[in-house]
Amino acid sequence: MLDAIPPTVPKRKHRPRVMPVLLLKGDLLYKTVQFKEPKYVGDPRIAVKIFNDKGADELVLLDITATNEKRSPNFKLIEEIAGEAFMPLAYGGGIRSQDDVKRIFGLGAEKVVIATHAVESPAFVTEAARVHGSQSVAVCLDVKRDWLGRYRIVTHSGTRKTALDPAAFAKQMEEAGAGEIIVNSVDRDGTFKGYDIALTEAVASAVNIPVIACGGASGVDDLARVVKEGKASAAAAGSLFVFQRPHRAVLVTFPDEAKLRQAFD
Repeated sequence: MLDAIPPTVPKRKHRPRVMPVLLLKGDLLYKTVQFKEPKYVGDPRIAVKIFNDKGADELVLLDITATNEKRSPNFKLIEEIAGEAFMPLAYGGGIRSQDDVKRIFGLGAEKVVIATHAVESPAFVTEAARVHGSQSVAVCLDVKRDWLGRYRIVTHSGTRKTALDPAAFAKQMEEAGAGEIIVNSVDRDGTFKGYDIALTEAVASAVNIPVIACGGASGVDDLARVVKEGKASAAAAGSLFVFQRPHRAVLVTFPDEAKLRQAFD
């Protein structure tokens, strides 16, 4: 209870969420550049323990090969990671049935992340939200510029093009029942060039639900900028939290609370 907190202890000031995104291939972690060139990172269980110790706000775990390989989610690994994680866990990859969704929640995940199947079957999002609540369903938009420079959604880990505009589709997903939208820039993925602010702002302005920006973060300042200028509700990153620059040497880490508060303030 708040009344039990000694008056000398300051209340925790709210700040936007910051979350690592871990990419799975099989049982192991990899990180991509523009959805290509996957580089081995390590054992996801070890990474989760480090993020526990560092105090990450939330963890997003995405299996990047399950859909293309027509595999079901790796339920055994999800259970192991959910059991290790002290922070909320969101899982995506290979989710194609409501039984998959139910089982993932039963293993301890707080959210499911639906990408390709949301494009193929928007009604799937509606049913998952109806059963489990909108707050438990996030839709991930993998977005890439086409040859005319237009933002378009891609599916199947970036291997298939669509004609879908991300802002319009985000609005459709909000109406379908999604509780959050993850905007993942394929062009910025793993590049350390900063978030696509224009893309994030376009999607965030189209919906009334939280938008999580992903793709391109190079430092803590980028996390703050995409919230302030891109109107994101939260910032997610992969390479920033698993690589040490300039040679992409593996170093799993997370900024301390003081640095995050300074950046967002």
